[in-house]
Order: sequence, then C-alpha cells, then structure tokens
Amino acid sequence: MHRMQGRHTDIDVKTQPKSAVDKEWEAEAKQLLKAELARQGVTYRELVSKLEVLGIKDDEKAIGNRISRGKFTLVFFLQCMRAIGVQQVDLRDRTRSRL
Repeated sequence: MHRMQGRHTDIDVKTQPKSAVDKEWEAEAKQLLKAELARQGVTYRELVSKLEVLGIKDDEKAIGNRISRGKFTLVFFLQCMRAIGVQQVDLRDRTRSRL
C-alpha cells in the first residue's frame, strides 16, 4: 500500500505492467484449462452449452478469446471444471521434464 496524506491506498494493479512472471502464469493457466478440455473431449462450442446448464451465459468466441489469451478468473476456471465434470486437477509443474 502507498501512504497518501496520512491514508493508505491500494495500488491499482491494472495500471501495473505485466511482468514476465505474470505472463508465464497466464500461459500455464491457459495450458491447464485447454488440457482439461482436451482430456474430456470438449470443444468450446460444447463448453458454452455445458456452462449454460449451470446458468452461465457466454458465447463461443468470447470463451475462445479468453482461454487463448490465458486471461480468466479462478471463478471462470472453476465453472469450466464443474461444467465438464472435472473433480481433480493436477497442478504439478508442467515445465519440468517427465521421468
């Protein structure tokens, strides 16, 4: 927090430039979501229908853009996982070589 005229104010994260580390995390989130969709054999079009069953209305293009950019909330990720029936997600480091 910054101190301004005796008050604390939160920094607006949207004005901060994305670091290389943030971009790596976005890429990992995108890879994880796309991998789970592929594992379940679910297309973006099918995901739209499955999300709609949960009361979440969105369109295929918007979902595709959000996922391809890797810029989505944890809420969106959880909604997708619930919609496609995934109950567990493997968060092991995907950048390490497999033994």
